[in-house]
Amino acid sequence: MDFEDEADTVLEEDYYTTLNISKDATKEEINNSYRRLSRLYHPDKHVEPKQKEKADIIFNKIKNAYEILSDPHRRAIYDSLGVKGLETEGWEIVQRTRTPAEIRAEYEQLAEERAERKKQQQTNPHGAVTVNINATDLFNPYDDLMLDDLDITTDSILPSIEVSGMSFNQSVEFPLTQKDTCTLSGQLNTQNGTGNGGINLSWRHIYSHKSWSEVEVVAVGNGPAVSFKAFRTLSKRFYWNGGTILQFTPQGIRPGIMSTLAMQLDKHSIGYLTYHGGIRSMVSTSIVRDTESAQYNLSVQIGLPHSYISISYTKKLLNQELKLRLSVKYGTFGAIFEYGVEKRVSKHSNMSAAVAIGMPTGVKLKIRLTRANQVYSFPIHLCEEVLPAPIFYATVVPLVVYVIIKKGFVEPFLKEQHAKQVEKQREANRSKLMQKRKEAQAAVDLMNATYTRIVEEEETKKGLVIVKALYGKLISGSGDSSSNEDGNEEVIEVTVPLQCLVKDSKLILHELSKSQLPGFFDPAVGEEKSLLIVYNFKQQLHEVTIRDNEALRIPKTSHRCTNPT
Repeated sequence: MDFEDEADTVLEEDYYTTLNISKDATKEEINNSYRRLSRLYHPDKHVEPKQKEKADIIFNKIKNAYEILSDPHRRAIYDSLGVKGLETEGWEIVQRTRTPAEIRAEYEQLAEERAERKKQQQTNPHGAVTVNINATDLFNPYDDLMLDDLDITTDSILPSIEVSGMSFNQSVEFPLTQKDTCTLSGQLNTQNGTGNGGINLSWRHIYSHKSWSEVEVVAVGNGPAVSFKAFRTLSKRFYWNGGTILQFTPQGIRPGIMSTLAMQLDKHSIGYLTYHGGIRSMVSTSIVRDTESAQYNLSVQIGLPHSYISISYTKKLLNQELKLRLSVKYGTFGAIFEYGVEKRVSKHSNMSAAVAIGMPTGVKLKIRLTRANQVYSFPIHLCEEVLPAPIFYATVVPLVVYVIIKKGFVEPFLKEQHAKQVEKQREANRSKLMQKRKEAQAAVDLMNATYTRIVEEEETKKGLVIVKALYGKLISGSGDSSSNEDGNEEVIEVTVPLQCLVKDSKLILHELSKSQLPGFFDPAVGEEKSLLIVYNFKQQLHEVTIRDNEALRIPKTSHRCTNPT
């Protein structure tokens, strides 16, 4: 469960659920639902003053939903923005003569302008930190004889683990106009005591959605350099990017050129052809196929200092927010086989671990944490030879550490944060929730006569009769309720409201939260909710439990109880 998403809940009217229709309902379906509910809740249908007062509250709510959804213009705004979109702010220019499609286009334009203004207010920082760790002494320790030959003495009985190198990269953007952006970036690298770095300043101009150009100046580093880059969409299937670079060194000017031509092969596949010219020249081609469930990558490179061929496969497990990756790379440098996993650990964070087994490089463990626009990488060199022990520990230890941290620290912390957010949300919605509770009870009171009539009709023809219906935070679908600290139940009984929705021995609920149905309210704001229904059909007992946003059509043979109690 993503606790960060679950608690972000505000009570807001859902007009589709109020009328119990789908979001793609036709005008006729909207009218039919409104007429049906009007017969039940119209104030003129009730004589007693108290009942009339209750009916007036419910009917006004239904009438408001009908008036908005039956008007194509207001419905288009509601579909795009929700209830807030129906407010006048930002929509003064929307004319009544415009079509829903034009209204959506108008909103997209306003949203784009707001995004541009927001972009100008932020620097959009990106950063990367890499720490290279040499832990080869764990599995390839120097023996005493070798140490004597090197005239090295050590009294430590623990293996030596050292940081062999580090690199830091940071960049910030400065939007100048809607089409011009400056970027300032810096790099600092150190390897075995030797370091270098650089500062880059670039300016990018966007001509259209099809092309842009960029000029970049490297102030320090391996020598001043100036580069020019450009991008251009050539057709629906082809695009190109490339550029040139001039690096000024004491030995003279070193020119370089790079160019990439990409072709859309099909809906999910792209082919690339790349050429780099200069001191390190190379030609490469690759094919990338990316679908919802997997990604494939085949690359071939010929050039200096190395030539190679590589194949990689990534399996995407969307429900578990997990990616499994395998890759093989073979070239003039040797061969590398790599396997790893990437897991989403929070709303803005991903963590990955990979084991690289190579000849002659040995065994490496690569750990990476991505948090928003910041990347932290920890390549750990475990062994200079391919041995079973480092492979085993590189595979098992990260899994064990992840489970311990997740179960011992992350999950308890997230649960505590979630509980605080839910309580905060309840406090913010408390007055609305009390009003919703009163409205739901008033609706149920008005339904009693209709409920009795529908039950009698369904029993006469052995049709659909709701025996029990519970809605809220159910425990294992048992219908038991949990309680808040203040004792408020998080499960409500909705037998009467559901029976009143039965028509011709059928009950249809759509893919929307059930909390807005007449006679319902949200008893557990910010929590996962379910709906349990026990019903009789053809004198057979049936039972079904669905998630809050799940669609339902009953009766169904699959709901039949095999051992009714």
